Amino acid sequence: MPALDLYSMIGDKIGTVDVNEAIFGIEPNKAVIHEVLVAELAAARQGTAATKTRAMVRGGGRKPFKQKGTGRARQGSTREPHMVGGGVAFGPQPRLYDKKVNKKVRLLALRSALAQKANEGNIVVVDNFEFQVPKTKIMINFLNKIDSKKQLFVLKDFIEDNNYNTYMSARNIKDTMILDYTYLGVFWLLKQDKVILTKDALEAIQEVLA
Repeated sequence: MPALDLYSMIGDKIGTVDVNEAIFGIEPNKAVIHEVLVAELAAARQGTAATKTRAMVRGGGRKPFKQKGTGRARQGSTREPHMVGGGVAFGPQPRLYDKKVNKKVRLLALRSALAQKANEGNIVVVDNFEFQVPKTKIMINFLNKIDSKKQLFVLKDFIEDNNYNTYMSARNIKDTMILDYTYLGVFWLLKQDKVILTKDALEAIQEVLA
């Protein structure tokens, strides 16, 4: 059974914690990781780019000049796409960029990303962050102790006072992202160098992914 190093909140290694082999001991599936990563990036796009068609542009109701006798090409409206101030032909319209990913594929991608981080030695499990009040200095000392420069914190529940104080202690640190375990995704697992899990969050993740 694979095991991860267990640390105290001051950055001292205090032991190891056994983890589920079906999550942290599998061979990472890079094709599935890529598929889910593309889907997550696509879903993050706003899709609000828009242009006005000739029907949306104000004006252009009157024929600009008579049909015949001017020597010019016939025109029906000053708001046609080829006219200055006219509408845009075939311009972007609001749309969704979402890509469908099956639930089993998404779960396999999360397992693969976690297994890859574990293989690299970049997952840190913390027994518990016990912050009575937010203390960024203590958090910085912890990160220096474990030699982390770009980190992802995964907590179990932000509503709990302790987890909220942990969030407040880390949120202003450079290159730091903090997530509730229910929002864990492939993108942030790959983007950040180290993944720091509380013991409670680790148990919750294993319960969902096992």
